[in-house]
Amino acid sequence: MSALSWKPFVYGGLASLVAEFGTFPVDLTKTRLQVQGQSIDARFREIKYRGMFHALFCIYKEEGVLALYSGIAPALLRQASYGTIKIGIYQSLKRLFVDRLEDETLLINVICGVVSGVISSTLANPTDVLKIRMQAQGSLFQGGMIHSFIDIYQQEGTRGLWRGVVPTAQRAAIVVGVELPVYDITKKHLILSGFVGDTVLTHFISSFTCGLAGAIASNPVDVVRTRLMNQRAIVGSVDLYKGTLDGLVKVRSGMESFLALRCHGQNGK
Repeated sequence: MSALSWKPFVYGGLASLVAEFGTFPVDLTKTRLQVQGQSIDARFREIKYRGMFHALFCIYKEEGVLALYSGIAPALLRQASYGTIKIGIYQSLKRLFVDRLEDETLLINVICGVVSGVISSTLANPTDVLKIRMQAQGSLFQGGMIHSFIDIYQQEGTRGLWRGVVPTAQRAAIVVGVELPVYDITKKHLILSGFVGDTVLTHFISSFTCGLAGAIASNPVDVVRTRLMNQRAIVGSVDLYKGTLDGLVKVRSGMESFLALRCHGQNGK
């Protein structure tokens, strides 16, 4: 058993920040696609966007280029915490079980991935709530990041900052439990096969494979999570979605198409 290191935390956090900034416009379109078409929420009843590229074009044309980065501040803050904790815990937990790459197993990778994903996503949930609301409302959203955090706390209490934490943890468990093990197993077999060494191409193929697997597996829960976080819980109001199961049932019901669960995800963040 090797000693724990601070390097996975730092490198993981930096990598997460760079990835977040580069892919944020795509993440924005994912949120807009996921919140539209809600028959039980008049604010987002209209089906305005037909897909990722159509959403990018419409947002740029109607709201300006800066709107493509609406919510980037809480998103970067989220990755600085979520990404750092997730990758750091994951790598550290693995080193507690095995010392060598060839000794890793799928079971160990899944356990470490799920634990690190649930812990990190739960701690970073307030930044996720604000990011989702800023992305969904775009130019209609008022106030900066700090003021918005205070407003959510004053209007909705502590529960408002952790709104949607259960589906967020569930999604993180699915994403990390699928992505990180798939990445490691893919990389391991590519290296041990002898066809490709430990090169940039190996890491690219492994990353592409794990990202695709994570996005497909987590998308239904991600739709419910996004809609839960976007709804405000003001005293006297009625929650549109009360939890993961309730959200899945309502989206799957006759009021909303099943395609909403499968076709509104663009990435696996």
